[in-house]
Order: sequence, then structure tokens, then C-alpha cells
Amino acid sequence: MASFVDSTVKEIEKRLSDLRQEVSRLEAALAALGGARRGPGRPPGATTRRTRARRTGSARTGTARRTTARRGRRGGNTRANQALELVLQNPGITIPDVAKAMKIQPNYLYRVLPALAKEGKIKKQGKGWHPA
Repeated sequence: MASFVDSTVKEIEKRLSDLRQEVSRLEAALAALGGARRGPGRPPGATTRRTRARRTGSARTGTARRTTARRGRRGGNTRANQALELVLQNPGITIPDVAKAMKIQPNYLYRVLPALAKEGKIKKQGKGWHPA
């Protein structure tokens, strides 16, 4: 009788582990499609721009796997689009000037504008940014 109970417990634990992995894969797919669930305390419109790594695996066995779900730039009036519009309207504009016009800190733009340049939308000439 004890061996039957032990084997049944192991089968249930194995199945639960498989289901947890499946839930993690489905949540990652959902996040990649833009419908990620938010934790408590976050308003419905709140998002982060960082790529988050999600830990999956069993805490009991110590195995872990890291997966990342990455989303592309949202449509609409994002800061990157606002910065692009400012560069298009003001060729030669600098990052501090863009930040002042957008009323944000410039450190964010030191990542955004080179990304726009990499996409071929703008280019840097000297200290200023110009339409590509």
C-alpha cells in the first residue's frame, strides 16, 4: 500500500511540474503577443520597456530555465515616435534639446535615438540628429 501511495504522489508531482512548465510557456507566448497579465497594484495601462526574464522550473529540484519575452515598439504616440517627430521637424537637434522639448530626462534618449538610427530612421551628424 505504501509503494502505491508513493508512486501516485510522484506521478502527481510530475504532472504538476509539466503543467507549471506549460503555464509558463503559455504566459510567455501571451506576453509576446502583447496581452501580458499584470501583477497586483499595477494599473491596466502600465507597462515597462524592459525585457523581463521569467524563471521557470522547480524550486524543489533546483532546476531553472530562463526565457525572455520581448515585445516590439507599440503603435501610437510613444516617446520614440515623439523623438523621431522632433528630429524630423528640427534637423540637427541634440538629445538635451529633445529631452527639454519632451519634458523628460535625457538619459532615456541616449538609448532611444541610437536605436532609431539603427532602424535607419535618423542619423547622427556631429552632435545633432538628422532625418535619414
